[in-house]
Amino acid sequence: MELTRYSVIEDKNPREIVLLRGRGCAWKRCRFCDYHLDASRNEQENLSINRAALAQVTGRFGRLEAINSGSFAELEESTITEIERVCQDKGIRDLHIESHWIFRKTLAALRARFAAQGVTLHVKIGVETFDADYRERVLDKGIDETDPAKIAADFDDCCLLFGLAGQTADSMKHDIETGLRYFDRVCVNIMVPNTTPILPDDAARAAFVRDVYPLYRDNPRVDILLENTDFGVGEVK
Repeated sequence: MELTRYSVIEDKNPREIVLLRGRGCAWKRCRFCDYHLDASRNEQENLSINRAALAQVTGRFGRLEAINSGSFAELEESTITEIERVCQDKGIRDLHIESHWIFRKTLAALRARFAAQGVTLHVKIGVETFDADYRERVLDKGIDETDPAKIAADFDDCCLLFGLAGQTADSMKHDIETGLRYFDRVCVNIMVPNTTPILPDDAARAAFVRDVYPLYRDNPRVDILLENTDFGVGEVK
């Protein structure tokens, strides 16, 4: 399956974005997520795919987001070296990546590695919701911490997942406000049908669009993806 792996985000926090392929998500237990299917143990094939995506980076904003259907730590060293080369060649000074909670202890060394090359890392964690019981009992997210401040300690940005059964306009607004209190940026994703047992909830989605979306649509710190391909990557070609 061939996916779109390069795009440009021009409105909030302008940046280029690449969807890379790595070894695959180590957690793989989130009940709502099938992104981990975009993975391979073949390092050379991964590197070929990733080089093709990274070759499209121009450096026009000096800012790049590199995601990989898992955590940055699950990319092979050959791909990380290629990212470093592109950052230097294209003048990238801000690199946005993603990491699961279980890799939080790897981030300090990673930040230092890129800082030595003049690149600031911005690390996003998928929290999905700050309702810890819902997050672990229903979504099985794998974050063994309930305090938002402690979750945020190793991360810069967070992802939230809305449009799920049981969520209300008030609960979604509370999640966004909590995210803005403890993180630099918040990325809101709306649940869409996929291969997992977790289904989108029409009432929760409607409540978001009607009562929550208008409040944050123009907030420069909040990205909102009504479809999971709204950043321009991940679409089947």
